[in-house]
Amino acid sequence: MSTTTTRDATRPAPAKVSKTKPRRGMGGSTFNFWLFTGPFLIGLVIFVYIPIGWSAWLSFFEARYTVTPDKFIGFDNYKLMLTNGDFTKSLVTFTVFAAIIVPVTWALSLGLALMVHRLRFMKAFFRSVFFLPTACSFVAASLIWKMSIFSGVRFGMMNTVLGWFGVENIAWLANPNPPWYWLVIVTVRLWLQAGFYMILFLAALQNIPPELYEAAAIDGAKPGWQTFRYITLPQLRATSTAVILLLLVAAYQAFDEFFNLLSKTTWGRPPLVELYYTALGDDQDYGAGSAGAVILTLLICMVTMLQGRFLGFGRGDGSK
Repeated sequence: MSTTTTRDATRPAPAKVSKTKPRRGMGGSTFNFWLFTGPFLIGLVIFVYIPIGWSAWLSFFEARYTVTPDKFIGFDNYKLMLTNGDFTKSLVTFTVFAAIIVPVTWALSLGLALMVHRLRFMKAFFRSVFFLPTACSFVAASLIWKMSIFSGVRFGMMNTVLGWFGVENIAWLANPNPPWYWLVIVTVRLWLQAGFYMILFLAALQNIPPELYEAAAIDGAKPGWQTFRYITLPQLRATSTAVILLLLVAAYQAFDEFFNLLSKTTWGRPPLVELYYTALGDDQDYGAGSAGAVILTLLICMVTMLQGRFLGFGRGDGSK
């Protein structure tokens, strides 16, 4: 009995668990969240949401040479833009541009990603080289393409190369017939954005389990086209859908290259360039320009939702 009592006396007492009540109110993590996101949200409201709302409001008023109109005209600005031949022609220009740039950029960026992904050495070097053009501005690249590479004089790089084969000088941007300006616009856009989408595809390729390729090899699938068609491409479906949607929206928003390459020509204008001349041209019709911007925004949303539904954007892998 004495031994047991001595052991109990020498045994340390169990530590008491302090019951602390959780602090109420704004915690440290919540405060840090608003500290970092607050300035961004304020800028988003001031420079994005308020201008969008103001533009929608201006579209219902006669707003020539003023952004504070007082004459309400209803949907007249929308009727004016929908019956404007230049605006509808710009939508056709966009359709041609999107039909060229979206599939070509998708194929080129995917090809670059596959090539970089299979490299055994210097993978980081080539990844950086292909991604580097995205750091260049559209304005600077457009001026380089216009004044150096595709200059209409015989000292331009392309005309110099073609001159070696006896081809006469080509006025790449001065004449719509034949429409050589599409080659200039498409190549500068490809050079600027293919590297960015290559990174997206490269990240998706690295997430494909290698066990799928091992199982395919055991089943007799040949490396190359069969594995690409039945394994790689299906695994890239979500990334491909996102890339196509981003490319489509970016094509709708094309402005810098068209404005700097074609200057003030009346042909080859995308919607944003046409709206720029409508709102900031000689008439400065902010109401009609705002109506056109609302029409373009609704068109982008509609096409994006339809394409996302068609391609299965956001759909689970197990859904049919």
